[in-house]
Amino acid sequence: MGVFVFLPLVLPLTAWPIARLAESRLHPRTATRLLSAVAGVLAVCSTLCLVLLMIVGTAQLPGNPLPDAWSDPEVRAALPYDEVAGRAAIPALLAVLVSCGAAARRQVRARRRAEGALAGLPRTSVTVLPDAAPYAYALPGRRRGRVVVSTGMLAALTSRERRALFAHERAHLAGRHHRHLLAVHLAARAHPFLRPLRTAVAYTAERWADEEAAAAVGSRRCVARAIGTAALLAPPSTTALLPAVTGAGPVPRRVAALLRPAPAGRAWPSLFTAVGFAAWGAAFGATVSALSSANSAVTLFLVLRAATPM
Repeated sequence: MGVFVFLPLVLPLTAWPIARLAESRLHPRTATRLLSAVAGVLAVCSTLCLVLLMIVGTAQLPGNPLPDAWSDPEVRAALPYDEVAGRAAIPALLAVLVSCGAAARRQVRARRRAEGALAGLPRTSVTVLPDAAPYAYALPGRRRGRVVVSTGMLAALTSRERRALFAHERAHLAGRHHRHLLAVHLAARAHPFLRPLRTAVAYTAERWADEEAAAAVGSRRCVARAIGTAALLAPPSTTALLPAVTGAGPVPRRVAALLRPAPAGRAWPSLFTAVGFAAWGAAFGATVSALSSANSAVTLFLVLRAATPM
């Protein structure tokens, strides 16, 4: 395996420039899909790297449940600094598992609370709750989600702004934005260097919905007014995994983007631009990370299989 097993732990450093360039220069739809995919690949590869380090590096520790042959010098020679790296990987891997488990549990609880608040109401695409507090959010579902909005929010908007709000939340459901948000949220828990991608995707997902709403309504200024009004009235979304019109921002950046011409819909930028270089670099880094992890996993499997007594 050599030093390739450590490469997935370092490559997430590329998330910092990638996130900054992608969220500001790529089309929001492209940026959301690219960044969430890169975050997922890098997180899985870094976690696999920790597992490999732990297996080889701790096989020689007394009392471990692994086969004795896995602690042979020939096996440990496949991994540089096996003892130090293996012992350090144990708390790191436990922290990743606990953090990701806690995040997933909070996501499940948030979804259940939101669904419980709607228990007994007709399952329609739009649910209006008689509540003076202004809020609106998209609640995903197994078959189809629904848009939840309060009467307090509707009362504060004009008829056209209401159309913009509904179009925005429907865009979240149609684009399955909650999946992208969950992917980057778990990835950031798996590796702290991926946190910029979580922030960037939270913003680009909202921008994606903003652009879809502007196309549906036919007025970018109307969507900007609806976002600004909703942001002034409603508190931020209670969870980053339930997309809302008052969710991730900052809102002034979203409004300013809507007051400019619509972004170009080109799916992939040219390599000879700053954002193109970042996008291609992200794809290359994710590919290298995946290949190095796969190489390490296959090599370790073959070494352990050869060392395991029949």
